[in-house]
Amino acid sequence: MHARRDQSKIVLTNSGLFLTEELTAHRFIRILFSTMNVSELARQLKINTKDLLEILPQYGFDIGVRAVKIDDRVAEQITRKWRFIRRDLEEKRRKEQEEKKIKERALRKEMGHSVVLPALITVRALAERMNLPTTQVIMELMKNGILANQNQNIDFDTAAILAEELGFRVEREGEESAVQEKEDTRSQGLEEALARGVEGGEPRPPVIVVMGHVDHGKTKLLDTIRSTNVMGKEAGGITQHIGAYQTIWQDPKTKVERAISFIDTPGHEAFSMMRSRGAKVADIAILVVAADDGVKPQTEEAINIIRAAKLPLVVAINKIDKTTADIERVKNELSQKNVLPEDWGGDVPVVGISAKNNVNIDKLLDVLLLVADMNAEKIKADPNLPPAGTIIESHVNKGMGPVATVLVQSGTLHAGDKLVVNNEIYGKVRAMKNYRGDIIANATPSMPVQIIGFKVAPEVGDILDVSKADTALEINVKQKRSDQTSAERSTMSNAQTEGDETPQKTLNLVIKTDVLGSLEAIVASLSKIKHDEVGVKIIGKGLGNITENDVAKAESGSATVVGFNVRPTTMAEEMMRDKNIPFLNYNVIYDLINWVKAELEKMLTKEHIITELGTMSILAVFRRDKQYSIVGGRVMNGKVVKGESARVKRDGLLIATAQIMSVKLGQQELKDASEGTECGIQIGTKEKIEIGDTLEIFHEEIKVRKIIFG
Repeated sequence: MHARRDQSKIVLTNSGLFLTEELTAHRFIRILFSTMNVSELARQLKINTKDLLEILPQYGFDIGVRAVKIDDRVAEQITRKWRFIRRDLEEKRRKEQEEKKIKERALRKEMGHSVVLPALITVRALAERMNLPTTQVIMELMKNGILANQNQNIDFDTAAILAEELGFRVEREGEESAVQEKEDTRSQGLEEALARGVEGGEPRPPVIVVMGHVDHGKTKLLDTIRSTNVMGKEAGGITQHIGAYQTIWQDPKTKVERAISFIDTPGHEAFSMMRSRGAKVADIAILVVAADDGVKPQTEEAINIIRAAKLPLVVAINKIDKTTADIERVKNELSQKNVLPEDWGGDVPVVGISAKNNVNIDKLLDVLLLVADMNAEKIKADPNLPPAGTIIESHVNKGMGPVATVLVQSGTLHAGDKLVVNNEIYGKVRAMKNYRGDIIANATPSMPVQIIGFKVAPEVGDILDVSKADTALEINVKQKRSDQTSAERSTMSNAQTEGDETPQKTLNLVIKTDVLGSLEAIVASLSKIKHDEVGVKIIGKGLGNITENDVAKAESGSATVVGFNVRPTTMAEEMMRDKNIPFLNYNVIYDLINWVKAELEKMLTKEHIITELGTMSILAVFRRDKQYSIVGGRVMNGKVVKGESARVKRDGLLIATAQIMSVKLGQQELKDASEGTECGIQIGTKEKIEIGDTLEIFHEEIKVRKIIFG
């Protein structure tokens, strides 16, 4: 800086700034060599004095562990570097804490620590059961993308994953145990029923389950095999229900006709529950993978379900006629999931196909029948026994009443047979239709049939076992219907819970669907929504068309009525119109889920993200105007950026918030000026800027928050 003395002052020249204070030689020397207390520096840096003296030598400031005072110039250097030192210290502390957690986790596993979890549990209760700080549990949830306060309920799956990651062995409690027990009872009942017909039974058509990621071509494959247009009838081209079909395949060489039954499971995320049920009733699985897309999340999930069910597997790589197809890449991705193709030395047959253009479909069917022949001892049933099978789809039809699709797995089902489910008589077979809609009198093993005659729609996954007709009891129709539509059981875990410190905003819904499988899928998907500020509350649900009772529930609960493949009655429609109750109707589940997500995001408060950019000390004021000022100063740390915001502070107090309109160095216009630079700026504010003021420059970003699915 070029300066000259003028009446005992150092004044500004064209290339630099100035000091406004009259100086004597004695005062000038005192300023050059002034000191400050170490305790004052520690206070400014927000750290304990002893800790500061221990830390500074590690970063080149060896002022002594007993130092009381420190040179101002050294203090300024420390202040400038402190944000980097603090960042380094925080990183070291984070690593130490992480290492400590890893050691604690390993110790828990070694000691065999366990935790018993219910179907729903608050974050605070979970922390208490694991004897951990609540803040640690909240942080662990945040790492997994779940924002939850201490009073927020989380479901069993989320709590179990978290507990296992922390080294605990998880045990089920309460409702979840009851659900698992119900599934175990179903599986045991089916195994007992089928065991009666395998020994000494006759060969039956193999049951093939088709699985894979959404839109990889599962339904199109079956469409081609059956030469029908099932896919065209599904809303949006996405399969909504489990479909079961049977086809006759004639070997082109031997001309022998053989029946094959197929179960088409939906690939969208919402149907994971339905897919696992599909796998339990099948003999062989086809895993459909698109040649241009490869292994996706639902592909991997399907692999796990197939393994759990111990099913023989055939991979169909679809869309091989696309220019972007890469069969070898798909095989490589499959091998990474321990699905090793035969031509790579493994035991999994892989067939490249094009369902759209009917390429290699005959080859795929030949491979399926070959795999069926290799497992012929297991694919048997006695058609002369009382029938047993699995409910794979259930709904209420307006004209026919409760209707269910059953895959007969043993024995022969006849018209007039009692419908025995869970040791209760649900009615009797009034009529049966095959997958083409033809009325049939008998249904033999491996045949899927739609049954009319149920008094109440059974649950998907229930076992039909006519052999227990003599000991079964008549069903309590009123109680069963009440259980299926009870609003008391339908409140979601993400709804506001009693005792919440901050009341949660909820989207209230009344949901009616055509089939039970879709209702389960919708509820399961909505239960995955995780947020500490908003949630979903289902105040009513059920099967069938929307009635006046549903509208009354919606009115009392300030809810939106949502129909899935159902319509409101005339009276219900008039009530909704008169009372201005929102009504939406969907026929694709993920469209419904996306709407819910969008509505919840509208309810969220916007997030303001502040990024600190730097500070500037004002050394001169050149011009003041009503709307702005032109000032000079020195950038103390970070940078001053044109167009960004600044806080004007005087003696530590906020005076105004302004905008940096321009940055100049001499006559040169700059985008920004970095640390140590002396520059002039135009700052937009009505407040008067004074020498000695400090500017804190920052960037503000308004971010729309998103809803996370767990």
